[in-house]
Amino acid sequence: MKQNRVERIMAALKEMGLHQMLIVDPMSIYYLTGVYVAPFERFYGLYLREDGHHAFFLNRLFTVPQEVGIEKVWYSDTDPAMEIVAKYLDKDAPLGVDKELKARFLLPLMEMKAATGFVNASLAVDRTRGVKDEEEQELMRIASDINDKAMAQFKAIVHEGVTEKELADQMLKIYTDLGADGYSFEPLVAFGANAADPHHEPDNTVLKAGDCVLFDVGCIRKGYCSDMTRTFYFKEVSDEHRHIYETVRKANEAAIAKIKPGVPLCELDNTARQLITDEGYGPQFNHRLGHFIGLSEHEFGDVSSVNTDKAVPGMIFSIEPGIYLTDDTGVRVEDLVLVTEDGCEVLNHYPKELQVIA
Repeated sequence: MKQNRVERIMAALKEMGLHQMLIVDPMSIYYLTGVYVAPFERFYGLYLREDGHHAFFLNRLFTVPQEVGIEKVWYSDTDPAMEIVAKYLDKDAPLGVDKELKARFLLPLMEMKAATGFVNASLAVDRTRGVKDEEEQELMRIASDINDKAMAQFKAIVHEGVTEKELADQMLKIYTDLGADGYSFEPLVAFGANAADPHHEPDNTVLKAGDCVLFDVGCIRKGYCSDMTRTFYFKEVSDEHRHIYETVRKANEAAIAKIKPGVPLCELDNTARQLITDEGYGPQFNHRLGHFIGLSEHEFGDVSSVNTDKAVPGMIFSIEPGIYLTDDTGVRVEDLVLVTEDGCEVLNHYPKELQVIA
């Protein structure tokens, strides 16, 4: 068990008036135990309580290390799993539950009156995971360093006549050769007008002169994710497209320059959005500025116009403004940033100046 992480979650639960919680999200369990299991339809849970009498509920089908620093409670497919869980709960107190707890597990606990009440306590876990400790910060640096090196190789394989899919199909080997364990998400490769769709999936579109080449890519290393977007142009770039690119780059850099502890995250979004709006492209920036990232490519928390949470040292999130012109072009420039005690550290170092691939 990662004891300091457990203690942070228990402190957050106490602030919510709770002293026990049932966690079922596999990634959150991995965060606390170092054990990852994909349970599919079976129950899989980590029970935390203030007095330290935690329990790890496991189906006999699962394989976990011999020693995980917590009591393991095994059950078989034919056992009444939720009755077994209920015996460990403090039925005289409310139970914090994970937002991922399925109704088919929650309802039996409610019917058995296994607690005096059931409270969605996911914020206690989500906000804890949102502030990375030093070990996590270093793993995030390593993943982003691999992503930087991969981006240089992705640019190098761009050539006349290539399709989006042909480029995407080469990316996994590049990542693994650089030491990554795989993708953090399937790569987004978009040429020309396809880049006006922020979630375009690579297809058989053939590259032509004047097209943008947008790579939104990420890898995973030792469980932690990277994510970066760079937009190039092929052979030539029009004056309007150059202006769009420079506007997006400046929005990215202006938002990053404002990051420091205590700054509301909505102010970062507003900074980038106002700059893009002032250049006449406000409606074409049609998504939030960023998302949190760590063990998952998209974690709880975002950098949006409605999130008034303040930046805290240890937070890692993306800054990714974009401008998307339907049937024409799309530009996005994305970096991951780590909030520090007096500002921020940009985890990506691949250049952001406009590059035209010859």
